[in-house]
Amino acid sequence: MKRESSMQEITAVASPSLALLKYWGKQDGGINLPATPSIAVTLGGLESRARVAFAPDGTGDLIVLNGREQPPHHFAPMLNELRQLARDDRGFVIESSNNFPTAAGLASSSSGFAAVAGAVARLLGLPTEPEQLSPIARIGSGSAARAVFGGFTLWPAGASCATPLHPVDFWPELRVVVVTVSAGAKSISSRAAMEATRRSSPYYEAWVRDAAALLEDGIEALASRDLEKLGVIMRRSYMRMFGSMLAADDPILYWRAGSLNALLLCEELRGRGIQAWETMDAGPQVKILTEESSVELVLEELHAYFPEKTPLVAAPGPGLRFVE
Repeated sequence: MKRESSMQEITAVASPSLALLKYWGKQDGGINLPATPSIAVTLGGLESRARVAFAPDGTGDLIVLNGREQPPHHFAPMLNELRQLARDDRGFVIESSNNFPTAAGLASSSSGFAAVAGAVARLLGLPTEPEQLSPIARIGSGSAARAVFGGFTLWPAGASCATPLHPVDFWPELRVVVVTVSAGAKSISSRAAMEATRRSSPYYEAWVRDAAALLEDGIEALASRDLEKLGVIMRRSYMRMFGSMLAADDPILYWRAGSLNALLLCEELRGRGIQAWETMDAGPQVKILTEESSVELVLEELHAYFPEKTPLVAAPGPGLRFVE
């Protein structure tokens, strides 16, 4: 459904934020305040695009994602924060789309909410610098706090916003090969799965302590662009995150047979001296960090396991930007 709106429109584009050290769990006392620190890279080439205009007078928000109308309450906390900052109570018509699978474990919420936050802020005449948008985008989706930035970011535990670590051109040889094992929406949202893990997993507190302990080594490995060292730390992070999820009541299992095949392939490639370090988020998809010189070989090996799929290849990408 499409509503007539004002002629003034703003279009913003953002790319998803892939956590190398994982954000999993929320602190009490705020909206989407992370219980664990995370470092992340923004994925160039994967994009969420949001087009925003004011709704007709007297009407509320209309949000359409990939052609389907969405429940406004999912967006209301972030939109209301922006309205309050601008002292403007008008509604919005928001049309958002992704050029990659949505709600499937590819961090589409991070880029989607970052793009919407930026477009609405500009429409309202508010500042749109990443440092100012980060705590606002976080209200919609925690990882959107990172997605407004390009390159590499840090989001400390308990922090209201993320901070940049390294610019987009810091590691030009780095590549992320995204294996979309299943393009369908996941059965349980990240937000619900985080809460179930926090509430019922006997390993949750250990995960939170361990995630903090990994941070210094992860920052150091990234700063030195040491892919092997970073890869080892990344694997500890996502495996321990999933360990806490598997111990929840009921157990949370996002993996599929194809996920395990991709993990085993990475292990085999590393045994042959090829840099292929995987990570996973709340979904079945596998992201493989490698270097530009090894991408074609990794893709060839993946084809044997997934002949019907074409993996996505991303380099570190830019942060929030606007389409004039």
